[in-house]
Amino acid sequence: MELFNLFIKSAFAENMVFTFFFGMCSYLAVSKTVKTAVGLGAAVIFVLGITVPVNYLLQTYILADGALSWLGPDYAELDLSFLSFIMFIAVIAAMVQLVEMVVEKFAPALYGALGIFLPLIAVNCAILGGSLFMQQKNFAHVGEATVYGLGSGFGWFLAIVLIAAIREKIRYSDVPAPLRGVGMAFILTGLMGLAFLGFLGF
Repeated sequence: MELFNLFIKSAFAENMVFTFFFGMCSYLAVSKTVKTAVGLGAAVIFVLGITVPVNYLLQTYILADGALSWLGPDYAELDLSFLSFIMFIAVIAAMVQLVEMVVEKFAPALYGALGIFLPLIAVNCAILGGSLFMQQKNFAHVGEATVYGLGSGFGWFLAIVLIAAIREKIRYSDVPAPLRGVGMAFILTGLMGLAFLGFLGF
C-alpha cells in the first residue's frame, strides 16, 4: 500500500510537468500527435524506471559519504558524492542509447517521427530530476526508488498524451491566429497545471 501511494503521489501530486515544469522542451515539441506522444512517453517511463533505481544503488553503495565501507575500514570515510551529477548523467545516457537502438530496430516509423527528441531524452531535465529527487528523498530501499521512477515516468507520459489529445482536437477549432500552436499549448499546460494542483489539496 505504501508503494502504491508513492506511485500515485509521484505521478499526480508531484507530476514532473505540471508541478515542477520539467521536460517542457520535448513535452511541447512532440505533443502535436497522440502517436508520437505515446511513443516518447513510453520511452520516458522506461528510462526513468531503469535509471532511478540504478542511480539509487550507485548513490547508496558507491557515491555517498561512507558508502564504500563494505570494501574495508580504509574506505569508510571516503566521500564520492561530488561525482553524483556526472555518474547519474552517464547512466541516463547509456539507458537512452539502449532505448534509441530498440525503437530504431522495432519501430522505425516512430523513430523517424520522434527525430532528434529521442536522443534528447538524455538531457531531458525530467530524467535527471527523477534521480536528483530520489537523492533528496532518501528512500529506504531500491524498491521505493523503482516505484518513484515508474510513477514519475507515468506522470510525464500522462501529461504529454493528454496535451497531445487536446492539441489534436483543437486543430479543428476556431482558435485565434496568434494563439495557434505553441501559444495555445502553453495556455492548456497552465490550466492543466492548475487542475493537477487539486491532487495537492489546493
